[in-house]
Amino acid sequence: MIKKIIVSFGLLFAISSQAQEGTASPYSFYGIGDVKFKGAVENRSMGGVSVFSDSIHMNLQNPAHLASLKLTTFTVGGTSLNTTLKTENAKEKARRVTLDYLAVGIPAGKLGIGFGVIPYSSVGYKINKSADETNQFTTQYNGIGGINKVFFGMAYKITKKLNFGVDAQYNFGTIETTSFRFLTGVQDGTIEENFSRIQGFNFTTGLAYETKVSKKYTLFSSLVYSPEAKLQFTNERTITVDDQEDIRPAENLKLNLPSKIMFGAGFGEVKKWVVGAEITLQQNSDLKNRFDDITGVKFENSTRYSLGGYFIPNYNSFSSYLKKITYRGGLRYENTGMVLQNKSIEDFAVNLGVSLPLSGTFSNVNVGFEMGKRGTKYFNLIEENYFNLSVGLSFSDKWFERRKFN
Repeated sequence: MIKKIIVSFGLLFAISSQAQEGTASPYSFYGIGDVKFKGAVENRSMGGVSVFSDSIHMNLQNPAHLASLKLTTFTVGGTSLNTTLKTENAKEKARRVTLDYLAVGIPAGKLGIGFGVIPYSSVGYKINKSADETNQFTTQYNGIGGINKVFFGMAYKITKKLNFGVDAQYNFGTIETTSFRFLTGVQDGTIEENFSRIQGFNFTTGLAYETKVSKKYTLFSSLVYSPEAKLQFTNERTITVDDQEDIRPAENLKLNLPSKIMFGAGFGEVKKWVVGAEITLQQNSDLKNRFDDITGVKFENSTRYSLGGYFIPNYNSFSSYLKKITYRGGLRYENTGMVLQNKSIEDFAVNLGVSLPLSGTFSNVNVGFEMGKRGTKYFNLIEENYFNLSVGLSFSDKWFERRKFN
């Protein structure tokens, strides 16, 4: 298992160190790109709800849950993104495959330790603005890259009911954008190439509380807070006119990574069913663009609502595999915080998923389905209708166990 983890980390670092198209969204043109991370597949399948503690699955949204792990857990997940882009006059389809996260959680008594790598945001767009009666030029826009984060977290079980956790994150990445402007029938044009190298640190703290309200039922609650942090953007710009390059100065920026607070509650019979809800508030009004000359967008504070849960027909069934499967479902709605043409860009999704146990182990395969819509095709904007298929592997086992010899 250790060899698999080392190889997987090496693969993810290799992928993360290169520019990747982890999105096909034109909205990734703005800000720090399209923020992709919404937790592990298990949580995404419940609309993003992460309030429940789990002894064999890593919770990547609340570090306090690390103290609930009973077994060393290695988890990795990826998604196939299928998007239909619509305007009032046109429609296009796009497909991407992304690696979403790779992490390890290790229990140590009342202490829990976790570390991993997560692709946080992505830039990936190809936009063509054709000449018209008011503008003789055709412009092609392309973008690629994004931000990844490496994290290390620790959690402590203060009491049997209360966990506290914190994780530190190093953010890094590159974003490359190109615009090509030309007149139809003219061989040469103007090319503007922008390159940003990003780095910065931030941290997240979390609390997780659970208590029995009766012999069968448990009440869950959680609180997560990430303070505002700074991302350093080192920018470069090259203008090419008629094959003559002109490297022009571009201002280096420090952009705010917005503060975020998430709180939620849940209720249910742990090995049978649970339901929960969470609200996430983020100070996106402090967000800015990578270059000051990107215009036409404003940012406002965002809110995300998540509702979801799971159901297990019979956790200890020996006669039916289907009864041991965990069935998950949820809903998610968010105001993304982006405002274009004075219209707030909203995102709504329905989630379904299953956790398929691997016979004779505590490991499982998690499969999630997400269908949703972002934006609108009116107001000269773009509507994204998406169907995402996510697959996560969660391997759990005992480590550091003293062997006994007869």
